[in-house]
Amino acid sequence: MDEQTLLGSVTQLNPAVTLGVRKANHPAVQVSVEKLYDVLSSLRDDEALAFDQLLTHTAVDWMETGKLELLYILFSTRYGHTLLVSSEVSRDNPIAPTVSKLWRIAEWQEREVYDLF
Repeated sequence: MDEQTLLGSVTQLNPAVTLGVRKANHPAVQVSVEKLYDVLSSLRDDEALAFDQLLTHTAVDWMETGKLELLYILFSTRYGHTLLVSSEVSRDNPIAPTVSKLWRIAEWQEREVYDLF
């Protein structure tokens, strides 16, 4: 699946998903933190996308805007495609849902993000 088809499939999957800025050489989408778990769950479970691995979860502190940007890089072992999903949270109230029920590796990665940010 080429990048445009992938992004089209992802944005059609859930109306909460918008196109993001390509980062780290990955196609990217954005989602609100309130819809983050539902969107990531859909990306994992959808047969046409099958994002069965969470490669990386990290964050960026955009101090000038007062936001933290959560970054999730997903990979499909079935299809070989990757996707970067980003979501912003306020520095004053940095609460996001855990995705460790979707990918067990997230337990460790979420703790690292919490400790660093």
